Amino acid sequence: MSYTAASQVVARQLEFFENRKVLVVGELSDSFPLELTQTAKSVAVFTTNYGYHRSMSRHSQIQSYFGAELVDDADIDMILLYWPKAKAEAEYLLAMVLAKFGLQTEICIVGENRSGVRSAEKLFNPYGPLTKYDSARRCSFYWGRCDNAAPAFELSSWFRSYPIKVAGTELTIRSLPGVFSHGEFDKGSELLLDTLPKLHGKVLDFGCGAGVIGAVMKTNNPDIDLELSDISALAIESARDTFKVNNLEARFTATDVYVALEGPYDYLISNPPFHAGLKTFYAATEDFIAQAPQYLKPEGQLIIVANRFLRYPPLIEASLGSCETVASTNKFNIYAAKK
Repeated sequence: MSYTAASQVVARQLEFFENRKVLVVGELSDSFPLELTQTAKSVAVFTTNYGYHRSMSRHSQIQSYFGAELVDDADIDMILLYWPKAKAEAEYLLAMVLAKFGLQTEICIVGENRSGVRSAEKLFNPYGPLTKYDSARRCSFYWGRCDNAAPAFELSSWFRSYPIKVAGTELTIRSLPGVFSHGEFDKGSELLLDTLPKLHGKVLDFGCGAGVIGAVMKTNNPDIDLELSDISALAIESARDTFKVNNLEARFTATDVYVALEGPYDYLISNPPFHAGLKTFYAATEDFIAQAPQYLKPEGQLIIVANRFLRYPPLIEASLGSCETVASTNKFNIYAAKK
């Protein structure tokens, strides 16, 4: 079984989890929670990643929770936090789980040093002591305990708002920590929105993030049947709030590529993700492009924005037979293809 470097470090410290009721949270992608069931009394996972939730839900010995916030009751006395790449998301997760499980809850924190895990001690300081116990494989492992009562957790207080003005619209965007373009507007999305044709019918905003692209599309094309999808519960919650504050309506679907989507669509539109954690990751976008014909109506259109160095045109051509570059800057290209 192949585990990430962070999980390999946790495996060196299994005594911390002996006969404990463990909740695993944060930036993890492997099956190490299953390994942990051999040591811990019980293991639960809370994840904001729909794909990881589906994977963990297949195992009866793991209780998996998915969402932007853990609202379910859970019997927990130890938390294992895999440090996310965004410090703000780490702060968010700490505030949420420590508010929920309270005083004397123990926590182990692990992460790659390049993810900023060394800031864990300072970030945890308001809650209690945190001590480094291991350093290996360019990762660090800490143990701590919540000795000070955590403030009540209010999801609404974690949203960041910022205005945008693009494609003839002015909107307010709402985003939670860890969501793409948190607190700022991405230039690739701006180019895409300035390039889009008049839309009609059923439209999918794939990898919607905070809902920027979808909100502009709905504002400029109020009659479209719009669906926004993302693998991240934090993104889905952000997009919902973006639409709420701008008095817009759409459907929101947490999914891993097309798993939870029905289609077919007149338009598949996206600023697709190519990062997962700290690593460059293309698989989701490759699947999105490869399966596009199954989810497009006849004459339906795929339109995406991508960094110029990403080799998407051959993939689009293989899937849909052609690929047109409809706009370019020194950093981004807009690609379009019809079924």
